[in-house]
Amino acid sequence: MRRAGALLLAFFALIGAARAESLILSLSKQRITITSSFTGDSIVLFGVIEPNAAPGEAMKPNDVVVTVRGPNESFVTWRKERRFGLWINVDSRSFLAAPSYLAVLSNRPPAQIADADTLRREQAGFANNRLLQRVGSDYADVVPGDPFRQAFLRVKQAQGLYVENTAGVDFIAPHVFRAVIPVPGIAPVGTYEVVVKSFVDGALAHRGMLNLEVAKVDFEQAVATAAEYHPWLYGIATMLGALAVGFIANLVFRKD
Repeated sequence: MRRAGALLLAFFALIGAARAESLILSLSKQRITITSSFTGDSIVLFGVIEPNAAPGEAMKPNDVVVTVRGPNESFVTWRKERRFGLWINVDSRSFLAAPSYLAVLSNRPPAQIADADTLRREQAGFANNRLLQRVGSDYADVVPGDPFRQAFLRVKQAQGLYVENTAGVDFIAPHVFRAVIPVPGIAPVGTYEVVVKSFVDGALAHRGMLNLEVAKVDFEQAVATAAEYHPWLYGIATMLGALAVGFIANLVFRKD
């Protein structure tokens, strides 16, 4: 809270000197370190929007949509059917270069911010983020109601990796806002893009972007790297570690 408060004070001090900038953004911290005890964290985003009115005129209200995307990954969604008393996979759909983490925060529902075409073009709103799929030999971003897309979103939301909050952006002054970005304990490591778009009268007015790093500390990173790039060595090391623990436990608890 102290860090967030200090950032807020710094923002108010910068407003007068930074009017040439259309959108000023800052994160409470730009790096999250994952340790073995990491259970999640949150990042506070602060933003200042350049006043959109001449001196003496009333400022038009702004709407803000914040989209946070984690590193891209590929996923496969399966459709199951019950046959001969068993549930089996009968069809699948591959999602290519989909964000491993996706959070969409706005000050009100996107449908109240702009028309459908504008939201789709700007990928503003949870339903408007493109999820490229492989359909047979073709590649397309199908309609939002596609059952494979809906199943994919349900799984990601259940994991806490896809989040939508249509009241997640708070205006604390006419042109100053804040948003809290949740980072779950299973957040993938890598570079996250924080994209902020402001709208006035349903049209895009400003756009800004920041990067957020999610990284493992040295030991956890070494273990993860070994598991990914040297699976045989990792497996042998894990087996030897288990044998060592069992041997030590036998020495400690054996009866003379």
